[in-house]
Formats: sequence, structure tokens, C-alpha cells
Amino acid sequence: MKAKHVRRIAWVAGIGLSVATVSTALLMPEQFLQAEFARLRWLAGADIQKKTVADHRWVYLQAGFGDENSSQKPLVFLVHGYTGSKENWLLVMRELGRKYRVVAPDLPGWGETTRLENADYGVVAQSERLAEFMQSFGETPGILVGHSMGGHISGLLAARHPELVSKLVLMSAAGVEFEQNEFARSVLKGGNPFEVKTRDQFHAQMRLVFTEPPFVPWPFDEAMVQRRRRDAAFEAKVLDSIGRGPEVIALQSEMEKIRSPTLLLWCKDDRVIDVSSVPIFQAGITGSQALILEGCGHMPMMAKPKEVADGIENFLQ
Repeated sequence: MKAKHVRRIAWVAGIGLSVATVSTALLMPEQFLQAEFARLRWLAGADIQKKTVADHRWVYLQAGFGDENSSQKPLVFLVHGYTGSKENWLLVMRELGRKYRVVAPDLPGWGETTRLENADYGVVAQSERLAEFMQSFGETPGILVGHSMGGHISGLLAARHPELVSKLVLMSAAGVEFEQNEFARSVLKGGNPFEVKTRDQFHAQMRLVFTEPPFVPWPFDEAMVQRRRRDAAFEAKVLDSIGRGPEVIALQSEMEKIRSPTLLLWCKDDRVIDVSSVPIFQAGITGSQALILEGCGHMPMMAKPKEVADGIENFLQ
């Protein structure tokens, strides 16, 4: 076969492959997102597990369980925030999984874990479900790390079930008063700065929670938008409870009951839960210590995974 014919066939095949790839991305962007999550799980040495606890089928990631000495590793639970998921923790799991067994669930109602119609998914109800989930591993007390709404839930759990928590990390945690910022004022007026129904709104949220937003190209952003669009009504209902309802600062009145050694881990430039929360927590949780990171916003575990993992490890040791 002549060389020019070979080149022509290769060119046509390449065009066909490109068209097929674009068509798949247009019709099934979720497949591209799942492939990226699979890549990150492989890098973190994490796998997906499932169990039924507290009337919900929990889907969670675990890492650090595979080697012959894994039973000697401390057990760490990582709890995501509002509109978040277990995948938010994959970069930190890659770091912590070397020395710890790490479990990161989708909270009930979120991600791949069951959502029950008319169930209460406020922070108090979720703290009780999370307590049952931790107990299901049969190794309490455990180390508990909660981010944002997950920090509020984790703090309530530590206050109400101190026997379950050996050490606590509250990361950019909700649950106490702080100096009102634009985000808080919008929520209190009935808005939802986290609402995502379009790609523009998705990238606006990225700019809100990151000081330097990561590059999220199409079709990955489209897959995230489709997920968030499906969850819009649920997200709005939860925000009414945790952002404007009676549970907004539920932790503030109970945090003095926390007896676990506690690390408050924040980013200085958090534009969602202002860093002014930290002295409030320090005043209420005896002996708590703070680690404030520079150059990041509301998602320290994704923006600064190595620094976050090192900070947690230093605290645990």
C-alpha cells in the first residue's frame, strides 16, 4: 500500500475516533467524570465499598486497608460538606493512606448514598447517622475529620457521643457565628450562592471556594452540572435547614461538651466560612489548636492536600 494511502486511512480513522469521542462526551459526559474519579482512586490506592447503616445504603471510599499491617493503622473518617462528595477527599487520602486506614463516605442523601423521601438531612439527624456508621466498623473511638457542613455534623457527634471520637479535626467548619461575609448575607436573604444549574454557575462556585480555581474542562464540568441540576431541589431544602433554620449554629451551644483533642484547620482566605470562626471555636473547645493555611479558600483538602495531610498527621502524632 502506498504511503499516501496509509496516511489517508490514518487521517480518516483519526477523524472518526475524534467524532466518536466528541459524540460520547456530548451524550454521556458522566462517563468521562467517572473515568477521572477512577484514575484518582488508583493514585490514592482507594476502592469503593458499600454497607447499609441507619436505614441508608452508604457508599464510601477506603484507603490504607490493603497491606499486611493495616490492622495496626489508626482509623480516620473524612466527612464532606454541603454539595460535596467522598471524592473531595481523594487527594488527601493519597497522602494519609500510607499511615492510616481512611474512610470517606457520601453522607446520606448525597452522592451515591441513599436519599429517602421526606427524611431529615439536617446536621443533627446526620450526626446520629454518622455515629452509627462509625460504630459499624467496630473500632471506636475513631479519628474524625469534618469539612464545612461535615465539620458541623462531626462537631455535634463529638459533643453528643464523646466515646466515639478519639481526636477531632474541624476543617472550615460551619456551626458557629462568624463575621458576616457576602456568602452569609446572601444565604440569610434566601439566596443560594452554591446553586449550579449551568456551566457558568459551576465555574462561579469554583471561583467562590478556591482562590485559584482548578482547570475543569468540558465535558467534566458538564457532567458536574448535570449532577447538580438533578440535586437542585434537595440542595435547596438542606440549605433552608443548615443555613437559615434553627440548626444554623447548633454546634455553638454544644461545643463545650467536646472532650476530644481538636484541631481547627482553616484557610485564611475562606470566603464561605470566614476564618473569624476559629477564635469562637477556640473559646468553646478547651485546648483546641488552630492551623491557618495561606493561599487557599474553602476547599483546603483539594487546594493544599499535602499541607492538609501534613497538618492532620502532625496533630495526630
